[in-house]
Amino acid sequence: MLNEEEIENLKKQILNQIEKNFPDDKKEFAKEQISLMNPEEFERFLRNNKIIKDGDESEDECVFCSILSKKINSYEVGKNEKAIAVLEINPISKAHVLIIPKSHASDLKEKEIENLGEEIKKKIKSEFHPKEIEMIPSELFGHKIINVLPVYENEDIKSERMKATPEELEEVQKKLVSKIPRKKKIKKIKRKKIEKVEEEKIRLPKRIP
Repeated sequence: MLNEEEIENLKKQILNQIEKNFPDDKKEFAKEQISLMNPEEFERFLRNNKIIKDGDESEDECVFCSILSKKINSYEVGKNEKAIAVLEINPISKAHVLIIPKSHASDLKEKEIENLGEEIKKKIKSEFHPKEIEMIPSELFGHKIINVLPVYENEDIKSERMKATPEELEEVQKKLVSKIPRKKKIKKIKRKKIEKVEEEKIRLPKRIP
């Protein structure tokens, strides 16, 4: 059984898809039907349309576990021993990232999970310059996650979601995973070469007249 937050988020995503993809003469009717469904009717609708699976939930992998096991493609932007960071494919704002713990039972306040969130937060701030970045814990399909949400105007977790194209997601991913050249190592190599040349000069024999 889905909880209230899961139902609300899934309804928003489906309504957004209807708005973008349905013919104009069918949009309002379809949106009204979804909006009026009670939790039991909505869950039945999801199962009938293969959006969630039938059977024992413990035997099924939730969407986040499927991302972790690479059964579902994702746009990864960071990871550590306890969690991975992926781009939300239906983002509220540009560079909306999900921190997904590798275990359902993980405490979102675990140091490694929080550290990954802070690392991604710094990268987003540096590359995209939002007014602020919110760290919003959530739970979907029994899996705890953290939304790293950039706020450019007045976005919040209940704001309308967008459908990002693969090209848009790849562009954001590239910026968040880019590496800074290590200049210090280059300097050390040059210094060693100079020292070697000076040493060789010192060892040169004196010319005999």
